[in-house]
Amino acid sequence: MTDDTAHPRVPTTPLAEVPAWAVLERRLFDATEEAWRLFARRYCGPDGRILHAGGFEHRDGVDDLYEPFFNWPAFYALGGSDDVLDAAKHHFEGVTAQLTEAGMLTGEYENGYDWFHQGESLLFFYGLCAADPGDERFAERARRFAQLYTDPEHGNYDPARNIVTAPHNGALGPLPGLGTEWLTYPASLDYMKAYGLPLHGLPGITRWSDLEDPAHAQLMGDELQRRAAGDTAVNLAATSLVTNAWLYDGDAASGAWVTRYVDGWRERAASSGGLMPDNVAPDGVVGGLHDGAWYGGHYGWTWPHGLHSVGMSTLIGAINASFVSGAVPGPARDDGPLDLVRTMLDTVLEHAITAPVTETPFSLRGSWLDRLGPHAAEPALLVPYRYGAEGWFDFGPVQLDLPTWLWWWTRDPRDRERLDRVLDGTPGAREVRPFRDKVEAGHEGPWLTFLDGALPDYPERALSMALGQLARRVAVMDAEPVDPDTVHLHFWQRANPVVTEVLGQLVTGTPQTLYNGGLPFAAVSYTDADRSRPGLPPDVAALVTRLDGDPRAGRVELTLVNVSPTRARRVRVRPGRFGEQRLTGVVARGESGGVYPGPSTASAGRAGTPSSVSLPVDGGDVLVELPPSHRADLVLLTAPATTAPRHAGAAPAHPEFQSQPREGASS
Repeated sequence: MTDDTAHPRVPTTPLAEVPAWAVLERRLFDATEEAWRLFARRYCGPDGRILHAGGFEHRDGVDDLYEPFFNWPAFYALGGSDDVLDAAKHHFEGVTAQLTEAGMLTGEYENGYDWFHQGESLLFFYGLCAADPGDERFAERARRFAQLYTDPEHGNYDPARNIVTAPHNGALGPLPGLGTEWLTYPASLDYMKAYGLPLHGLPGITRWSDLEDPAHAQLMGDELQRRAAGDTAVNLAATSLVTNAWLYDGDAASGAWVTRYVDGWRERAASSGGLMPDNVAPDGVVGGLHDGAWYGGHYGWTWPHGLHSVGMSTLIGAINASFVSGAVPGPARDDGPLDLVRTMLDTVLEHAITAPVTETPFSLRGSWLDRLGPHAAEPALLVPYRYGAEGWFDFGPVQLDLPTWLWWWTRDPRDRERLDRVLDGTPGAREVRPFRDKVEAGHEGPWLTFLDGALPDYPERALSMALGQLARRVAVMDAEPVDPDTVHLHFWQRANPVVTEVLGQLVTGTPQTLYNGGLPFAAVSYTDADRSRPGLPPDVAALVTRLDGDPRAGRVELTLVNVSPTRARRVRVRPGRFGEQRLTGVVARGESGGVYPGPSTASAGRAGTPSSVSLPVDGGDVLVELPPSHRADLVLLTAPATTAPRHAGAAPAHPEFQSQPREGASS
């Protein structure tokens, strides 16, 4: 952060009309403050734990108690109250104690489970670390949790073979098998029937009904347990745990671990023709426990979710590897790891069919029926999510977070072509539709259309929709009294009234965080200059209207509005979230020659003529001073920072961890 006097003065424009989006945005902030307080009073105990949550019978469930708060830190970082950050920390501590008492955590970390679910658990933790990096309690946890994987003594990582050593891993090291609940796998497991057989190729088992035979059910259970060893693709989400710790200290060893682990999967994919495999045996051989097949791993291509789980974790790992590469001395970051995601998207698109979702047996069709609404009956581009002994199967629409985040991270025109192909093939994908599930995503299409200049009323419609989402969650809380004997463990996720997808898009220019363990990146971040804390000041609304260029030479257009008629506000604006980008210039657009407010005898002020001013800036942020009822329209010109990314405000790094300037970057 630089001294205020070093900042050029950014010209502002008086408001002849207060934009509707700005009023709606500030209303959403206010309504969210009311709603999270209601949730906390109704469902949480004095120590922060969730009331009436039942016991746990097996390894599953840790994520379900953290997920109801997953986006509370994000709301604070956008400009929510100090109270919501305090509450988020309080609930983290309470739930952590609650899960420890239940025997689910050791040393405050999950005993061991798959990373599809661990990633969901950790979104809350990553958000808290980013929201308040100066809190040493969370910094200490971040370092300690990462060591579970970077330190081979814990058993989760085999440096000789460069693998995570089991599908279920965590504080207790690699856990054997998949747990007691699947020692046998009978047809009576109705809740799993939609996903079909978890393993293909077992003698006598070719369809679900074959599991009605107790011998077949036992064989399936035995094989699930036996093959639950070695590495799986979803373990790539563990790179976020290590990258999060790296953001505190800039520890070169942690960054190197992320790079090496992702490179191991890149090498395996290259040896398999480019497509990401999903399993590695304990001896380091792809397919070693699956008769040589590249598919069949736990939460892999065959079962249960295919592209949804493999694609998400691979994208998370690839982004993290690209991110840390930008801190290594050299001219630019390496986006090569993203080829893993490009190849899988291209592969499933090559096998796409056209059919309505209503006429396909897609295993995830329930959520898509809600997302598409009446468009679910229209022909759509459907790709195979899964691969088994008989080839590709389980066709559904491409989940938008995969191609959206790929393009958002690289800003590569070829990645945008992939994204547009998916959007064009998904009926209604560019419409603003009122739905919300636990991941609070799915509105990428109309947002991207707005950024392209083709849906100018998206901010008003999206914010109105978000207010409706919040209102429905509050109504659900009123309509469904919690019975501790019957309440479902997922109820609190479903009732969480904090909404951040639309705020994140409009305020920071960023898609919703990747739900299975992505870090909270942003195109633009803000600091309340008068309170020296993250987020927008009270009364200030922000709108990112365009993202152009690439990470080497970016361009972000945005508007800031102070809706208060009486109070001036000051806000610092910076590109990125972790100091990975710097400003090379700011263009301020406004008016010149106008008269405001004008004399009392005039019926209105007099608008000036449009003008723009280029401000020489070379640093981390720019200070914008907004008089009452004024706006600022800015274009941020960006380039890679000259030092490694860090959590903003983190305690000084140890000397051996100090960031080094990158070669080829100007100072």
